[in-house]
Amino acid sequence: MNAQAYSLAELNKETTIGGLGTTIERAIPAIDLSDFQTRRGEIADALWQASTEIGFFQVYNHGIAQEEIDAAFDTVWSFFELPATVKARYPMPKGVNAGWEFKAQVRPSTGTPDNKESYQITRPNMAGLWPSEAELPDFQARMLRFEHLNWQLGMRILSCFALKMGFAEDFFTKAHDPASDQYQSTLRLIHYMSMEDAKPEDFAAWRAGAHSDFDCLTILHQKEGEGGLQVCPGKDAASGQWTDVPPRAGYITCNIGDMLMRWSDDQLQSTLHRVRMPRPGEYMGRRLSLPFFCQANRDAVIAGPLGKYGPISAGDYLTMRINANFNKSKM
Repeated sequence: MNAQAYSLAELNKETTIGGLGTTIERAIPAIDLSDFQTRRGEIADALWQASTEIGFFQVYNHGIAQEEIDAAFDTVWSFFELPATVKARYPMPKGVNAGWEFKAQVRPSTGTPDNKESYQITRPNMAGLWPSEAELPDFQARMLRFEHLNWQLGMRILSCFALKMGFAEDFFTKAHDPASDQYQSTLRLIHYMSMEDAKPEDFAAWRAGAHSDFDCLTILHQKEGEGGLQVCPGKDAASGQWTDVPPRAGYITCNIGDMLMRWSDDQLQSTLHRVRMPRPGEYMGRRLSLPFFCQANRDAVIAGPLGKYGPISAGDYLTMRINANFNKSKM
């Protein structure tokens, strides 16, 4: 692929990292969020160190009960187990992060579709995209509850970055206001298809090709035993050295996205990551992941404290990233 085919440097970087590379061990920071209000300064320091050096970390004592997470996974399976003809009634509109897609996401790093289906929940854009109560009772209410729990966690973490960047503590909370019609944070439900009956050549593909996220912060829920996530920290992007990050009960995986990297004038590092195919002897079944993307409201202006980049609205920024990943034509 032409490494200069996109208008954003973030996308051009992705076109260079589609190879297999090698796997190495790295220490993944684990940060305790307990007693958050009284330990905010200590937590902010730990988050800043992890995010300037690696851009990737896990949090525990995070405030989302395991029962809530387990219930969310059960509810999500009920959606993906619907017939394809039913899910197709709620398609993802062009340029909008809402609705269902099937193998439609093409990563700049690979040029091929990810081996998955997904359903995006972005509150202001869901008109006509929710399954009916007859099809999935209580699905909408349960997903909106889980979305809000993740938003709350995301805003706690982002308040620490606001303080370290010299902004008001509630700076990013205001920029991610769910009461606004400009809100564009997204809960994504992702189903990676089972590889139990796959052909040998199918394992040459990626469940999700290498990429960095569009957003400020990603909060990722996975189930123990359903691994495959690999990361290559921002400062190591050209190394081709990847690290497996197995899911751990009680821990939520987080990473910095390109939006916050830009907002911090590149002080914070967005993290390249991918989902590899299972290896012999590993779990081959279907796999779920539930990421929540903290994406600033469309009318929020991304302008860092050091003035490295010109201002751009979060809406324009996100639209460019979505179109580049879900359209064949390049931006």
